[in-house]
Amino acid sequence: MRLLIIEDDQRLARLMRRMLAEEHYTIDVAHDGEEGLDLALQGVYEIAIVDWMLPSRDGPTICRAIRAARTPMALLLLTARGQLEDRVKGLDSGADDYLVKPFAFEELLARVRALSRRFTPSGSDTSELRVGEIVLDLRSHTARRGNRVLDLTPTEWNLLEYLMRNVGLSLSRQQILDYVWSYERDVQIALVDVYISYLRRKLNAPGESDPIMTVRGVGYRLEASRV
Repeated sequence: MRLLIIEDDQRLARLMRRMLAEEHYTIDVAHDGEEGLDLALQGVYEIAIVDWMLPSRDGPTICRAIRAARTPMALLLLTARGQLEDRVKGLDSGADDYLVKPFAFEELLARVRALSRRFTPSGSDTSELRVGEIVLDLRSHTARRGNRVLDLTPTEWNLLEYLMRNVGLSLSRQQILDYVWSYERDVQIALVDVYISYLRRKLNAPGESDPIMTVRGVGYRLEASRV
């Protein structure tokens, strides 16, 4: 699952990023409200953790802009403001939850887990992704095809996760680039083809069909019927 942290306190942002990464979330960080909103509107995040007081745009303004754009994600608003009227204002701006600073990291993790359950469609298993014989275990951060363990790099994991979350859909190279390398600068779109090749080598043993279909002139699609 991919999370976005929009927090101008760089020390706090580093601590949250490290803690959430240990739980196997993929994390991007922005320290400015305008930059954070631009990233959020890419539509590649399941959850955004947004500070109230930020340069350029404050947290409630960011939440309203995300809701106005109908970008699907859960929003957790962080603030030192603990008064009832502030909580109401934050939730009315479109935030799904509200956490007052200072907070225990255990509580932050619990709030993120709760939001991830609410974001995931009812009845689905949040502990794994499964397409045919391909399984990503989101708790142990392991991947397998049938009984064969897949030794994936973090980039390969993110690529496979994105394909599995969009099984049957044709994804453009730009969409894949925006998701897998969303916060990196000067990344060439040809890198998508390179990592698709890497992923195919690990995903497909001799005699197995290749579930990643090349869509000419567009990009790639994961086909459940070929797994």
